[in-house]
Amino acid sequence: MKLKTVLEKSEDGGGTLFVPSLPGCISEGDSREQALANIREAIELYLEPVEDGSDFAPTAEIVEVTI
Repeated sequence: MKLKTVLEKSEDGGGTLFVPSLPGCISEGDSREQALANIREAIELYLEPVEDGSDFAPTAEIVEVTI
């Protein structure tokens, strides 16, 4: 899977990365390489499936949506 990210560089060589297609998926690093490694991990965690039976309200319903 390929996702576009936006790198906002900092003056010290690192920066903050955003993933526009994944709202709230943000990471940073002290170097460009570290920022890229960190955003890869953030994306993996963001996309990790939610376990069935998680801490949802007892009346919650799981509904699949096709896009």
